[in-house]
Amino acid sequence: MDLLNTLVDKGLRRELPTREEALAVLATSDDELLDVVTAAGKVRRQWFGRRVKLNYLVNLKSGLCPEDCSYCSQRLGSKAGILKYTWLKPDQASEAAAAGLAGGAKRVCLVASGRGPTDRDVDRVSDTIKAIKDQNEGVEVCACLGLLSDGQAERLREAGADAYNHNLNTSESTYGDITTTHTYADRVDTVQKAHAAGLSACSGLIAGMGESDEDLVDVVYSLRALDPDSVPVNFLIPVEGTPLAKEWNLTPQRCLRILAVVRFVCPDVEVRIAGGREVHLRTMQPLALHLANSIFLGDYLTTEGQAGKADLEMIADAGFEVEGTGQVTLPEHRVTAGVGGGCGSHAEAGCGSHADAGCGSHEGGGCGPCGSAADEQALAAARVPETARASEARTDLVAVRRRGAGTDLAPNA
Repeated sequence: MDLLNTLVDKGLRRELPTREEALAVLATSDDELLDVVTAAGKVRRQWFGRRVKLNYLVNLKSGLCPEDCSYCSQRLGSKAGILKYTWLKPDQASEAAAAGLAGGAKRVCLVASGRGPTDRDVDRVSDTIKAIKDQNEGVEVCACLGLLSDGQAERLREAGADAYNHNLNTSESTYGDITTTHTYADRVDTVQKAHAAGLSACSGLIAGMGESDEDLVDVVYSLRALDPDSVPVNFLIPVEGTPLAKEWNLTPQRCLRILAVVRFVCPDVEVRIAGGREVHLRTMQPLALHLANSIFLGDYLTTEGQAGKADLEMIADAGFEVEGTGQVTLPEHRVTAGVGGGCGSHAEAGCGSHADAGCGSHEGGGCGPCGSAADEQALAAARVPETARASEARTDLVAVRRRGAGTDLAPNA
């Protein structure tokens, strides 16, 4: 396909595809799916080889959240039967993290429910970061604590945090449909605070909430503009007791197309398959490794994941290798550009950098030659009706986490 050849060429040059090209990928047929995976796989291998980075989640505080995010089992008014507990002590969190690190994880993600941390909460997390780093040389720590106030990102950085995660989740135009207690702009502000403090920014999306192709492309282009170093792609886990419990809109094929779009738009960024891969990709998970270079090991915040041993076997069987602590995840040009150097890096002020934030917007059109044959083909493909089928509900694959952090049972790692 001329479209895919064009996208590969752009990905190898770190050039932003047009919105029409991104939409065309989402509109490809199942017959073209392996071609899409092969094309995006070339871009993935160019920047990340066959390495897979493993990340491990530790839920520091579960449930009892005052925010009303419709997708979340920890939300205000949630009827989901999840674990609920207040802050883990530093030694408890460090013990939980140790299980994931022993399983091969390179990064520990410390997550806490809530709108955002108080200054006392930042102290707690700072103590936890120190405890983990004192016992595990070379470990990366990413904090995910909600909306940040002025100065808090700097304090986390001083405590030893390497990164901060705060997802955009969906497009700006539809954000109010999933959350009313804070705004899309609040989320953008927190990612920018992390960047400014010298933390590696991590920000991604949730697919499968009923969004359109245009919404998906909007949020991916917005992420490119924010220049995160890593982009987690979550696939909605419809947990009973949440407003989106009946949303089963994803198929394995649809998930692979979404991952391909993220890879084409953010070619040199760590693309992480996050929550929901077991539920929606199912037996197609190994194919997704040709698109993403990072996954979570073991369980998620409130739901169970695939067995850690099965994750490692899947990676090996697919011909990939686990990234070691001595290996640098990001391509050299992003590292030398400094923390937060984005797609094309700040130094180049390329597509998606802060100096050119309009690139890829509705007004700006996008980078690349206008009116080319590839664009005409992409526009035609974008008009093809979406062929993805609504997936059958697989509630059998959704299990509430009852082990690990917050329990007396051994974690899955």
